[in-house]
Parts: sequence; structure tokens; C-alpha cells
Amino acid sequence: QVQLVESGGGLVEAGGSLRLSCAASGIALSINTMGWYRQAPGKQQRELVAEITSRGSTNYADSVKGRFTISRDNAKNTIYLQMNSLKPEDTAVYFCNAIVGIYALNYWGQGTQVIVSS
Repeated sequence: QVQLVESGGGLVEAGGSLRLSCAASGIALSINTMGWYRQAPGKQQRELVAEITSRGSTNYADSVKGRFTISRDNAKNTIYLQMNSLKPEDTAVYFCNAIVGIYALNYWGQGTQVIVSS
């Protein structure tokens, strides 16, 4: 059974930092791209925050460039999101995503809440 388990969310003051982790298990195929998406309060759509390929190439949303850093440990099937200089507008539920195998199957974690107070 495929599982993506996120951790590291919480409440932080503006300007503070948090580090999110996402560990993938039960995946027999190769994991291609892994990433973080977020869904802000009152919004229905999730937006891409950052993603990283199996080779380490990264892509960031413009709103987090220079503040967030995504990294990956392929041996552990784990990704991290270091979030610095957090702003109230970063408040959202953050979801881990993995694209797996040659058919690009999509898997999602259950989400972790990040609240940034002003």
C-alpha cells in the first residue's frame, strides 16, 4: 500500500521557519518527481509550491523563491521543504505529491497544516 506521510507543520510567527518532511513507502516502482502543493483557506485548488525530480532538478512557485528550499533523499524516498521567512499568506494545508513509474501515477499525502501568524 502506497503511503506518503507528511510531518513538520505547525504554528509559527511571521518571519519564522518550519521544515516539512514527506516519507514515501510501499512504492515498488521508481519515484520520478516529488513535490509540495498547498491549499490555502477558502480556496478549492491546490497550487504547486516546489517540486524536485529524481535527478535533483527543482522548480519553485514565484511566491516562495528565495525563501523555501526543497531537497530529496532518494535512498529514503523522502523529501523536505525548508521554509524560511514565512509570511501569513503561506498559511495553508501542505500536501506531498509523488509521481511514480512510467505511467506517471499520482499519489498524495494527507496534508499537514501550516499557520503563520502576523
